[in-house]
Amino acid sequence: MEVPLSGPDITQKEIDAVVDVMRSGILSIGPKLEEFEHKIAEYIGVKHAIGVNSGTSGLHLLVRSMGISDDDEVITTPFSFISSSNCILFERAKPIFVDIDSLTLNMDIDRIEDKITQRTKAILAVDVFGHPMDIARVRTIADKHGLKLIEDSCEALGSEYNGAKAGSRADAAVFAFYPNKQMTTAEGGMIVTDDDDIAALCRSMRSQGRPITGLWLEHERLGYNYRLSELHAALGCVQIGRIEEIIDKRNRVAQRYNNMLKDIDGITLPYISPDVNKMSWFIYVVRLDKRIDRNAVMQYLLDNGIGCRPYFTPIHLQPYFRDMFGYKEGDFPITEGVAESTIALPFFNNLSDEQMDYTVYNLKRAIERFGR
Repeated sequence: MEVPLSGPDITQKEIDAVVDVMRSGILSIGPKLEEFEHKIAEYIGVKHAIGVNSGTSGLHLLVRSMGISDDDEVITTPFSFISSSNCILFERAKPIFVDIDSLTLNMDIDRIEDKITQRTKAILAVDVFGHPMDIARVRTIADKHGLKLIEDSCEALGSEYNGAKAGSRADAAVFAFYPNKQMTTAEGGMIVTDDDDIAALCRSMRSQGRPITGLWLEHERLGYNYRLSELHAALGCVQIGRIEEIIDKRNRVAQRYNNMLKDIDGITLPYISPDVNKMSWFIYVVRLDKRIDRNAVMQYLLDNGIGCRPYFTPIHLQPYFRDMFGYKEGDFPITEGVAESTIALPFFNNLSDEQMDYTVYNLKRAIERFGR
């Protein structure tokens, strides 16, 4: 049996919506993007949503729109997808890492203030694996020190912490719609904010720095080709309309995994804070005890046709971060310990019971074989 790590949930409605756009003759800068932006803004409960071609592009535009530049510092996490730090480097600023909480795997809020200096301009918080941060606490720290707050909610569309949706409480936030996310536009992302100035700058910069209203070939500022096409937006319009169905499907898969794995010695299941009143699962990541050879377990799963990955490799130990900043093993021990123990199991909306049974059976066998 082959069990992929992830897969999109595409129905005939999505296919029809994309075909309708292809027949319309308007493939970019059209009504579907406006519709998609409106639907996302309404869902999150913010004034503005700005569609872009990836979550990475959205993060870059936010860093730039907030005036973060040469030698500024942005506090963030080393346990994330690489783009949450790359977007800072794009503007020649410096990511300043804070080690993570060993339960939620998000940045440890209690450690943030220790890293604030005169050069700190912003905090970039990441909702890791869909688990939302206590953004109200981070907001208090940011306000106290006069810092901007960006929330990377690329993995957390629909999650809620104490009743607040991920992405709704920062100065601005970003969602991503890659095919392994809760919903997909194939490639794409969305900036959300209540700040009129940030919204206007991001709308301009995503389209070569053009003014929001004005002549086609006028350019007010440096910009980029970060637009989201009508085809991608049409797909997104249908997917966001199905978001609660999608979240429910993913919750079913996660809960079934929890029930199947809870009594296996050597496995730590994903932790969900009691203050998270709605969890929108991005991936399902377990952690193995140190006595178990994690890499051997992963290879065993792969050899048996089961997709799996280590999530994440610490950002500070990526080769070019070591070269640029001199990071080494031991700099962020909680992050490193977690990263050495994680396995992302197959996880997507329509993962079947048979596929899950096969995955868990082989995971058990691998743990028995490769426990030290």
